[in-house]
Amino acid sequence: MDNKKQGILYIVPTPIGNLGDMTYRGVEVLNRVSQIGAEDTRTSKTLLNKYGIRTPVISYHKFNERKRTNDLLAELKQGRDIAIISDAGSPGISDPALILINQAINNGIRVEILPGATSIIPAVLQSNLYEDAFYFCGYLPDKQTLRKEKIEKLQFIEAPLIFFVGPHDLIEFLTTIHTTLGNRKITICREISKIHETIYRSQVNTFIEDSSIILQKGEFVIVVEGYVETEIDEKTVKELLNSYLNSGISTKEAVKLVFRETGFPRNKIYRIALDMKNK
Repeated sequence: MDNKKQGILYIVPTPIGNLGDMTYRGVEVLNRVSQIGAEDTRTSKTLLNKYGIRTPVISYHKFNERKRTNDLLAELKQGRDIAIISDAGSPGISDPALILINQAINNGIRVEILPGATSIIPAVLQSNLYEDAFYFCGYLPDKQTLRKEKIEKLQFIEAPLIFFVGPHDLIEFLTTIHTTLGNRKITICREISKIHETIYRSQVNTFIEDSSIILQKGEFVIVVEGYVETEIDEKTVKELLNSYLNSGISTKEAVKLVFRETGFPRNKIYRIALDMKNK
């Protein structure tokens, strides 16, 4: 089909808190398209009403995403322009829409991704950890073993790590970070752009030892310090391992404790521990 006869798929970011962060272009597109796919039509109603947008809205969320994708592709192929919005931020980034975006591109349909409000950049700049790069990790898997595995793969990335974390997952997240990556610097950004925006900066163990420091309501964007080459040598690691092993704890637990204390690469600590045991 001739691309000129097909519709355009618009991906329109919405404010992450302050409704005033909606762009002029975003409002213009939402007024002009034939239909809007919204993650939660009730939530989106507040935004659309504020800007006088009367375009028909349908639900487009993770539970109906695949079916809706087929329906919307059919609409686009008939020449109708479609816009997708999420509850907050850009659709497709830890929100529904990625399947539709990819399918539209694969079908030769024009896709326009509008720039707009994001929580990632404010969090990175607030962290005091950013230099010239960062690594976006999004939400971690729900299953604890998968969460730990994913974080372990991030261990040697030198850039700050950016995570999205829900309020009920905060303590488990901090504990996993501390156990897996060590006592790194961390910045916790709560309710970015909203009236109760709060920024917490310290090291991971500070928040584990006293979680009451943080008001555990709303959504968090958390920036974790990237890997820093340690100055601790193998001699120090051996001394610490020897001390822990002589106290009667297991090799696995000793490795964990030395890693937590020194930040020395866990796999190297484990190799040193095995060498000591074999000797």
